[in-house]
Amino acid sequence: MRRLTSLTVAALAALAVPASAFAHGDRVPIDGIPGAWRFETGPIVVSLLALALYAQAWLKLRRRGRADHATWGNAVLFTAGILLALGALVSPLDAIGEEYLLLAHMGQHQLLLDLSPALVMLGLRGPIGAFFIPAPLLRPLAHSRPVRAVFHFLTQWWVALVWFIAAIAAWHVAGAYEAALEQQWLHDLEHLSFAMAGGLLWYQLVDPARRSTLQRKGRSLLALTVLLSVHLIVHPILLSGGVRYGVYARQDERLFGLSALADQHWAAVLMTGEEVLVVGAALVILAWPLLLAFGSQDERERAG
Repeated sequence: MRRLTSLTVAALAALAVPASAFAHGDRVPIDGIPGAWRFETGPIVVSLLALALYAQAWLKLRRRGRADHATWGNAVLFTAGILLALGALVSPLDAIGEEYLLLAHMGQHQLLLDLSPALVMLGLRGPIGAFFIPAPLLRPLAHSRPVRAVFHFLTQWWVALVWFIAAIAAWHVAGAYEAALEQQWLHDLEHLSFAMAGGLLWYQLVDPARRSTLQRKGRSLLALTVLLSVHLIVHPILLSGGVRYGVYARQDERLFGLSALADQHWAAVLMTGEEVLVVGAALVILAWPLLLAFGSQDERERAG
C-alpha cells in the first residue's frame, strides 16, 4: 500500500510539472549519453520470459526429432527480435530520443513497430508457435471463452491495420507526443501500443501459425495499404516547414549540429526509408509469386 501511495503521488507530481522543466538535457547531459542505459525491470523481465518460453518450445521439438521445425535460424531470428526491442527501450537510444533528437526517437519507434516484431514472427513460423506456451498454461487459456474471443478479435486483419495506423497517427500529434515525453507512464503506454501494433500487423503479414486468415493477395494488399498510409501520415507532419515538437526546439544543446527542423526532416527520411525497406520487402516477397503467375497466365492467353 505504501508503494502504491508513493507511485500515485509521483504520478500526480509529474502531471503538475510544466513542460519547460524538461526542455533541456539536464537529466542526461551529452557527456553522459554513453552510460545512459536504463535497466528497467519490466522490459527485462518480459524479454527473459519470452526467450525462456521460446527455448523450452525449441528444445521440446528437437527432443522429439523435429529439428526441421526448430532450426537455429528460427532461434536466431526470434532472439534478435527480442534483443532489438529490449535494446530500443533500455539503451542510450531512449535518452537521446527523449531529450535531443527526434531522429533517434523515430528510430526507436520503428524498431518496436517493424523490425523487432517482424523478426519475432519469422522466428515463430511453423509448429514451434504452438509449443511457445507450455501445455499446462495453454489448456485453460484455450478453454476460456473470453480469451478465445479476445484472440479472435485481435487476429483480424482489419484490427491490425486500424491499430497500426491509429497508433502512428495518434502518438505523432504534437500534444500527445510531448505529453508522453513528460510523463513516464504515458511514454510506457506509447511504447506498449507500438509493440502491440507491430505484433498484430506482422502476425498477419508473416502468418507464423499458417492460419491463412488472409491469403497471399490479401497480405500483399495489407502491406501496400500500410506503406501508403504511413507516408500519408508522416510526410505532412515531419516534412513541414516548421518545427512540430517544441521539446526539441527548446533544446539548447544540439547533437551532430542538427537544427530542430533538420532533425525533423531526417526523422521523416528515416521513417520513410525504413518502411520502404522492411514493409516494402514484405510486399515484394508476398506479391512476387502473384505477379509471376499473372504474367504466365497473360502469356498463355496471348499464345492461345
